[in-house]
Amino acid sequence: MGFDPWDASFVADPYPAYRELREQGRAVWCEATGQWLVPHYADVSALLRDRRLGRTYLHRFSHEEFGRAAPPPKHEPFHVLNDNGLLDLEDPAHGRVRRLVSKAFTPRTVERLAPAVERMAGELVGRLLADGGGDLLTVVAEPLPVAVIAELLGVPEGDRGLLRPWSADICGMFELRPDEETARRAVQASTEFSAYLRELIARRRRQPGEDLVSGLIAAHDEEGRLSEQEMISTCVLLLNAGHEATVNTTVNGWWALFRNPGQLAALDREKLSTAVDELMRYDTPLQMFERWVLDDIEIGGTAIPRGAEVALLFGSANRDPARFADPDTLDLSRTDNPHLGFGAGIHYCLGAPLARRELAATFGALLADGVPPLKLVREPQWQPGYVIRGLRELIVEF
Repeated sequence: MGFDPWDASFVADPYPAYRELREQGRAVWCEATGQWLVPHYADVSALLRDRRLGRTYLHRFSHEEFGRAAPPPKHEPFHVLNDNGLLDLEDPAHGRVRRLVSKAFTPRTVERLAPAVERMAGELVGRLLADGGGDLLTVVAEPLPVAVIAELLGVPEGDRGLLRPWSADICGMFELRPDEETARRAVQASTEFSAYLRELIARRRRQPGEDLVSGLIAAHDEEGRLSEQEMISTCVLLLNAGHEATVNTTVNGWWALFRNPGQLAALDREKLSTAVDELMRYDTPLQMFERWVLDDIEIGGTAIPRGAEVALLFGSANRDPARFADPDTLDLSRTDNPHLGFGAGIHYCLGAPLARRELAATFGALLADGVPPLKLVREPQWQPGYVIRGLRELIVEF
């Protein structure tokens, strides 16, 4: 079986296909996706830092100059929201926005949240325990990061149920070839979420608090302040990136542990720091990161022209034997582990420390004294999405 992101059996286990790709070369043309696939760790790591590539090309070229069609006008609410977020900005705009966001989203912010993260993780695991088990995805994995981001942004508790559906609909657009219904839902969610955040920002301008929105409003330097749209896009990105990575690392990670009972038996709270990174490496939640070629490049003797798109295969890079010893082996004590689950270069995930904190809290609560061992009830099925890859459910019992 080759690389086929629309095939359910490939999505369930893409790693054999990645081995084939790495043997085929350093840049492999994929007719189905219209991209150059880059499967090797060294190349993926280098290209994440290469400024001849970009998440966007609009800071240098028009759509016409770049040989690409502009998105339909009816999709504009999604693109305005997405294009003003850190993930899709390039310098100099990226540097300015990241610098200002970093003034509000500091290590101290994460440390201040730590007790709330631990408490919420414990409460969610307590609910699962009280029921004797259930769906780890919907009872524990999904609610925690949404609650943490809501706490961070100062979203009132009564409104928090809105966030997860909005995020899921927006993230549908990051898959390969999203259909028109996916685009319609993403546009609607973008419009509604933006309007909600615009009102929240207005309230915080009148009554600042200790939350991140108040911090973003206050952040300034010699170049000025964040625009309202930049603040909105930052908040949405924090939710989307923060919750997708932690949700899927949690459930994909437990599924990996159930398939590796020796590692599960040896896992304890002391090993959580290395275990979290190893689970993210072993079954990476973000499998592909796409970049545009802004200037002609060469990868392993293959010339790739300006205007092409490359697909950096994180899942393949994190299983590359040229970088990781026994890459197909889950080793929770692995210390030499520079996985690419959080990216690299200027787009390295700003929320990585918070994601690690949430993951350690979730796994720690499930491994706490007095909590019986988890047991898998039935083999899970995978969501159809490939780029953001995770399970539909994970039914467990104690």
